[in-house]
Amino acid sequence: QVQVVESGGGLVQPGGSLRLSCEVSGSIIIIYDMGWYRQAPGKQRELVGIIDSNSNTNYADSVKGRFTISRDNAKNMVYLQMNSLKPEDTAVYYCRREPLVSGGRDYWGKGTLVTVST
Repeated sequence: QVQVVESGGGLVQPGGSLRLSCEVSGSIIIIYDMGWYRQAPGKQRELVGIIDSNSNTNYADSVKGRFTISRDNAKNMVYLQMNSLKPEDTAVYYCRREPLVSGGRDYWGKGTLVTVST
């Protein structure tokens, strides 16, 4: 049984930083791309960024230069370092084990809430 669990969310002031963690159990992650997504209140879920199996990363324009995704395959962990946070970054953040092939099985966590506010 594959499980994906995010942690590290919370309340942070604008301009602050937060590091989210994603732990995957029941599966190795080394061969999988891993994605971070977010869903703000009243909005659709959107891609924040992806780290592929070779640790190459791609980010949404809205977070480029502020967010960094990394992975530790030995620990089956993926991280999202968020700097210079803005109120519009407020959302539930989700981690996803991406499908190995198009249309294949994916696994999502339940999300962790990040609130950026004074």
